[in-house]
Amino acid sequence: MLTLASKVKHDDGLKGSRTSATASDSTGRVSVRDKLLVKEVAELEANLPCPCKVHFPDPNKLHCFQLTVAPDEAYYQGRKLQGETEVLNVYNMMPPEVKCLTRTWHPNITETGEICLSLLREHSIDSTGWAPTRTLKDVVWGLTLCLLIFLNFDDPLNTEAAEHHLRDKGGLLEQSG
Repeated sequence: MLTLASKVKHDDGLKGSRTSATASDSTGRVSVRDKLLVKEVAELEANLPCPCKVHFPDPNKLHCFQLTVAPDEAYYQGRKLQGETEVLNVYNMMPPEVKCLTRTWHPNITETGEICLSLLREHSIDSTGWAPTRTLKDVVWGLTLCLLIFLNFDDPLNTEAAEHHLRDKGGLLEQSG
């Protein structure tokens, strides 16, 4: 699965034998982001929450993957939610970009798929925002726990969904589709 890992090993092996002319050539080199992702993807796959599956459409592009979550408890039990994650070149200084692809009625997800989660913000008013010490595993666990089990009705992104839920506790599932 991690075919990029072999490229990282190959590039590391060539470090000592490069001349100054070839060292400045950036073609075929593995970015710092990709080196981090090789390690983090292996850790993520070994520690996925039970209701989650990760899919890499292109195994050579670890920076783009899909996440499917099928909660077995709480509000979204029995549903499958799909998300798309893109890890930018500035990772791990900036959080990955995550978008919900499944149309859902949720207080912290807009109808167009934007997600409100402190962990995905570079600057957060609380201490739970992004930090360079966070990993993809933290993102997946945060999405699973905070968005599907412990919903935030105090500071909703989709106020209409939050108000609907507060009026009718089953309202979120009825509107999700």
